[in-house]
Amino acid sequence: MSRRQQTTGNLALEQKKVIVIEAVQRPETQKLRVAAYCRVSSDSSDQMNSFAAQLNYYTTLISGKDNWTMTDIYADAGISGTSAQKRPDFQRLLSDCRRGRVDKILVKSISRFARNMADCLSIVRELRELGVTVIFEKENISTKDPNFDALTSLMAEFARSECAQKRPEFQRMIRK
Repeated sequence: MSRRQQTTGNLALEQKKVIVIEAVQRPETQKLRVAAYCRVSSDSSDQMNSFAAQLNYYTTLISGKDNWTMTDIYADAGISGTSAQKRPDFQRLLSDCRRGRVDKILVKSISRFARNMADCLSIVRELRELGVTVIFEKENISTKDPNFDALTSLMAEFARSECAQKRPEFQRMIRK
């Protein structure tokens, strides 16, 4: 039989030295950087009224939250949602997200964000990878939802179909 040696623990435990690393900014004081994206597809008076209402609504909503700070309200007026590339303020929003300036984006509906399913899903996936959440208010869904891609595919397809019904030239492009 061998004789066991009694130990008191390793050297690291015996020293009981604690190193405190202070956070640059305490999480409880760090505000969520929130942006909103608004878009209307034409410059008709009723669309422009909707546009102004969206701008006012998001300014009030974001400013009213103590733990939110408004990054900006990005807005494209009189521009179709069928192509993300043709919307300058949408591109500016994506650029700011890539620079780490936005944590959350509020949008009235998926159709305001994109009417092209491929664009919508690829942009949302990129934003997710950047840690940016998108909230679509009308549909009451968030990009954090595990079923988001399936739900969005359906809704984006409905939005594309709606656009095709409203615009005959777009309908001809789809058929080709």
